[in-house]
Parts: sequence; C-alpha cells; structure tokens
Amino acid sequence: MVKRVFDTAVALIGLIALAPVFAVIAVLIKLDSPGPVFFKGKRVGQQGKIFHILKFRSMVAAAPQKGPAITCKDDPRVTGIGRFLRKTKLDELPGLINVLRGEMSLVGPRPEAPTWVERYTPQQRAVLTVKPGITGLAQVKYRNEEELLSSANLEAEYLKIMNDKLNLDLYYVENRSFSLDMRILMKTAAVLLRWS
Repeated sequence: MVKRVFDTAVALIGLIALAPVFAVIAVLIKLDSPGPVFFKGKRVGQQGKIFHILKFRSMVAAAPQKGPAITCKDDPRVTGIGRFLRKTKLDELPGLINVLRGEMSLVGPRPEAPTWVERYTPQQRAVLTVKPGITGLAQVKYRNEEELLSSANLEAEYLKIMNDKLNLDLYYVENRSFSLDMRILMKTAAVLLRWS
C-alpha cells in the first residue's frame, strides 16, 4: 500500500513538473523524423497481464518492420534525437503514465515483450508476481545494454543478458522492501547524474 501511494504521488508530481520537458522532447522528435511522438510496446506485466508500455519514440516509425525487436550498438533505425533520449534515459519518462495507471511501479523487474517471456523458466516466471518497474537492479547494471550487443549474434547475446537480468529481478522479488526501492532509486539517480 505504501509503495502504491509513493508511486502514484511521484508519478503525478513528475508528470506535472516535467510537462515542459515532455513538450520540448515532443517537438524535437517531430522535427527529427516523421511518425508519432510516443512508442507503445506490448509488454507482460504482473500476473502475465498484457499492457502497452509508453516511451518517447527513439526509432524510425516503421522500425519493427525494418529489423529485429532488439536494438544493438549503432542500430541505423535509431533516430538522431533518439540516440540522445536513449543515452540519457529520457525516452523512459512516459513510463510515469504507466505508473499512474497502476500497470507499473517506479521500481521492479523490467517488463519484457511476450515473445521473450515465453522463454522464461518456471523459476524465472516468479518475476511476474510483482508489478514491473521503470528501474531496477538490472537497469542499473545494464544501463548501456545496447553497447554490449552486436548485430552478429544479437539474439544469443541478448538471451545471455536477459538471464542475468532475470537473476537480479528474482533477487529483488525475494527481498523487496520500501528501503530496497529507495536504494535502487538512489543508485539510478547516481548513474544518470554520472552521465551528465
């Protein structure tokens, strides 16, 4: 209950405070390439419920038809402003809307696409018992995930990273607490501030 109240308050305050930033990013996306401002991706949430995660669009409009579902370093489908948004994680800001809707939490396992969740082992499916998060231990460790992936063996490399991320998410599920959430949020902030 405390977690939900905290998530809702932070998401609401964040969306109000960041409204000018949203407007600037929206204009930059529209100036950079044709297509919608937001990307809506199908993800698996708590108890396997499907929802659409919201992000600022960082790739060309028809990206899913032009390549794999995973992006790697120097993916030509990523737009100019998209590279900046991904590097700074500003593309994730619309996720606050998912938090407000109750589909996500600020902290939790990162939601995956249904095709990847199908590969989870029965033990790994335990990450679906809690709400997915905008950030988590796996997001801190793999902040520059795309830099670790090459186009040569993309799926195999991603599967290896995904399994390690799931181990971190399972640790979170087994040890979750409000204090752990606060530590993860502080680690996330520290990582983002180191970029700037």
